[in-house]
Amino acid sequence: MSAHAESFGQALAPVGSANEHPPPIHHSSRINPAVLGIILFIGSEIMLFGSFFTVYFFDRVVNVQASWPPVGADGQIFERPWFMALINTLILVTSSFTMHWATVACKRGNRAGLCAGMVLTVLLGLTFLLTQMVEYHRIGFNTSDTAFAATFFGLTGLHGVHVFIGLLILLGMTVRAFRGHFSPEQHTGLEVGGIYWHFVDVMWIVVFVTVYVL
Repeated sequence: MSAHAESFGQALAPVGSANEHPPPIHHSSRINPAVLGIILFIGSEIMLFGSFFTVYFFDRVVNVQASWPPVGADGQIFERPWFMALINTLILVTSSFTMHWATVACKRGNRAGLCAGMVLTVLLGLTFLLTQMVEYHRIGFNTSDTAFAATFFGLTGLHGVHVFIGLLILLGMTVRAFRGHFSPEQHTGLEVGGIYWHFVDVMWIVVFVTVYVL
């Protein structure tokens, strides 16, 4: 009787279920834990940037002067170097494409494309950071001048810190790429770092439009 019941149960079981097992504990069958972790981390970073944007827009709303940026107490005019920032935007957007190229090359087993894409991404990110340092040196005002100046440096500086952290991550990924650590089957570390770098790029576009254009 038990043999008949076992046979009946096997007949009702779905095809291919004999070798299937539930995912390990704390592990989703649909998304990698590392990818889920970086997505949650980016969510917290968006809230951090949101607080800085709130301060910036609050300063702009309560400012009663007709012009923006406001004129300083001594008649100082705060010129925003939008053209240099536009060039920096193009540099960072290009780095996002090279990062995507490296990821796709890795998934296709193209190690040369992976290494070339990573090197280009690092160089473009470094160029962005150096250009921003030159902008700070020539901008002509400091954080203590007005509330606008403080929020300007706060937003752009916060993003610059994220670019610096992203560069450290990219350097580690580049070294691993040259050592052959990534493959079409094992590329989670590359994917996680790429997601963070794309977030940095998108956030800069928001900062550029908010601070330099509006």
